[in-house]
Amino acid sequence: MADRKTTTPARTGASALTPKDTKGGTALTPRQTKAGAKVAAKESRTAARTRRKNATDPAEMGRFRQITQAYKVTHEFDPQLPYLLAAAFLVPVVLGVVIGLLVGHVVYAVVMGVLVGVLLAMALLVRRAKASTYKRYAGQTGSAEVALSMLPKQWVSSPVIAATRQSDVVHRTIGPGGVVLIGEGETARVRQLLTGEARKHERVAYGVTVTSLVMGDAPNQVPLNKLADRIRKLPKVLEPNQVTDIRQRLRALDAVRPIVAMPKGPMPTRGARQATRGR
Repeated sequence: MADRKTTTPARTGASALTPKDTKGGTALTPRQTKAGAKVAAKESRTAARTRRKNATDPAEMGRFRQITQAYKVTHEFDPQLPYLLAAAFLVPVVLGVVIGLLVGHVVYAVVMGVLVGVLLAMALLVRRAKASTYKRYAGQTGSAEVALSMLPKQWVSSPVIAATRQSDVVHRTIGPGGVVLIGEGETARVRQLLTGEARKHERVAYGVTVTSLVMGDAPNQVPLNKLADRIRKLPKVLEPNQVTDIRQRLRALDAVRPIVAMPKGPMPTRGARQATRGR
């Protein structure tokens, strides 16, 4: 009796193109892979929206929430803000309507007026927000950090590199204008502290301009709201690669410093006096 040959029927269609994985299961088809990628992308977008909604750091917030938060904080120190923003928006719109009626293109003129009004309102909000921020932290120890945070990205700042028991502090920023040391506190003590820090920086960052500024409202001092502009206007003496080199050199100086027993960031003057009392 002839041996029977067992043949396996050939698979047709999608099953013929579907390989087996190492565990014996069927691998995902291209359609299933695409669907899974869409689900993962949707979940990622949902997680990002939730993170922005619950974030407390302005850098992680959505754009609309950033604007809302900036308006709320600014309004606390600037009661006239709503009226100024309304005027900045409505004046271009009204002018657009008038010009549109005169030239016979009302819709086009109104749209242009709305766009210009939005731009003016946003620019005004940014300007008033900066002014209210300075007003909010005026008179607080460490408030120079607020001005340093508003410098362009070319400037790299290191807050509170030196301090005294009386809450006199020195901050540092490095950028196109060279090395800038900013002191705040009692004039005589802070100038002495600045002089010592300037000598240390000149020894480490030899050949680099070291500028010393005292923040305050007294003569020969720089007010808080003008500090960032004063630093930005310094003559350019360093290129970006030189800024990186200077930062590397100053790390050695910072490594041997004693730990500054003072919290970083603006701190009310009254609280600073209480914190340092009895030391």
